[in-house]
Amino acid sequence: MPAFRYVVADVFTDTPLAGNQLAVFTDASAIPEELLQPLAREMNFSETVFVLPKEHDGHARIRIFTPAAEIPFAGHPTLGTAFVLAAPMQLDEIRLETGAGLVPVRLEREGARIVFGRMQQPIPTVEPYSDQEELFEALGVEGSELPVELYDNGMRHLYVALPSEAAVAALKPDLGRLGELPAVLGISCFAGAGSTWKTRMFAPGGGVPEDPATGSAAGPLALHLARHGRIAFGDEIVISQGAEIGRPSTLYARVEGSFEQVEKVEVGGSAVVVARGEFRLP
Repeated sequence: MPAFRYVVADVFTDTPLAGNQLAVFTDASAIPEELLQPLAREMNFSETVFVLPKEHDGHARIRIFTPAAEIPFAGHPTLGTAFVLAAPMQLDEIRLETGAGLVPVRLEREGARIVFGRMQQPIPTVEPYSDQEELFEALGVEGSELPVELYDNGMRHLYVALPSEAAVAALKPDLGRLGELPAVLGISCFAGAGSTWKTRMFAPGGGVPEDPATGSAAGPLALHLARHGRIAFGDEIVISQGAEIGRPSTLYARVEGSFEQVEKVEVGGSAVVVARGEFRLP
């Protein structure tokens, strides 16, 4: 009976049992295709990663699943997998092939231990979002302080600017209605100023009522803030997320370029391995 081994990491934290949980099946070559989604559903984390041999210029290829579906890209699975795979390989940079293209992750160490990683994300497309009244009613808010726009970097996220961090913390959205919004996976609500921001991200349509840390939304948030003059291009922001569901997380994001030409989107954070296991299925 084959053993399907996995590692559990907590991502966007350096503290075990915080951050965003991730399962990484480190050698998925022998896992039948029809078992990938059921295994992700069994783990029931925001995302589960299956590592496969590289096909192009990366060190490895990864497939990412929520409990409900496969997705082309997500931030905390990419960063967490980089920590898991690069630790024994002693790499300063690991390149991961995702459904949205090649994602390099630069790693910082203290001795042999990886303490921080910074991924270069796909540059998102941006478009206005028209169903704002339905969105605001589902969130239970009056409106957004910035234009509501849809960013797509392999994941599709909406951004709603609220007047204060307390307003973000107080949100009690109608998750059923949010899950029915067309052409959207994640709804990111945020507030803050300068380099310090607070977010909550809801993705009920993807099987994740509220996400503890959303790396794929962090880069576009920095871009959204820069495009609308809340920060300068090149500024790094620190994002707090997950406190309301008992998984406090910290993400770092920076966008280089200009309104007319975005050159680079980077998102960073820490991760820690907390468990190892295996499935033996008849």
